[in-house]
Amino acid sequence: MSLKKINTVLTAAFILFILWFGTEYILSPETPAPGYGLPSWPSGDGDGFLIIKGIRDVVLALVLGILLVTGHRRALGWVLLVEALAAYGDMTNVLAHHGSVATALGVHCLTATLMVVNGLLIMRETRNVASAPETPAPQPA
Repeated sequence: MSLKKINTVLTAAFILFILWFGTEYILSPETPAPGYGLPSWPSGDGDGFLIIKGIRDVVLALVLGILLVTGHRRALGWVLLVEALAAYGDMTNVLAHHGSVATALGVHCLTATLMVVNGLLIMRETRNVASAPETPAPQPA
């Protein structure tokens, strides 16, 4: 299997995972919330804040999906690298609020690190395409 196919499958899996997770936060925020890793949730109506996370995740997935479908592979690699920061941020948030270390590392950090690896693999796949062709400069006569 070629590197391009592996990268495409990994990216599609990330897109579907992030889209599914984000949609769950939008449609039924109380269901996925305990799995985020924080020790406690806001009292009262905290659903609005959870829906914000869902919207963020859906938008992140859509950006990746658009780049994948339109074939902008190098941009896709860069965006995967940048979007990994959201998952690293989630990990940091859980750890800073004394949440579950297992969830912070096993869910958020693992997801972010896999996104970085996928992004770097796509950057490697596209590096020859992105480099300028070597043509000698015209010599004066």
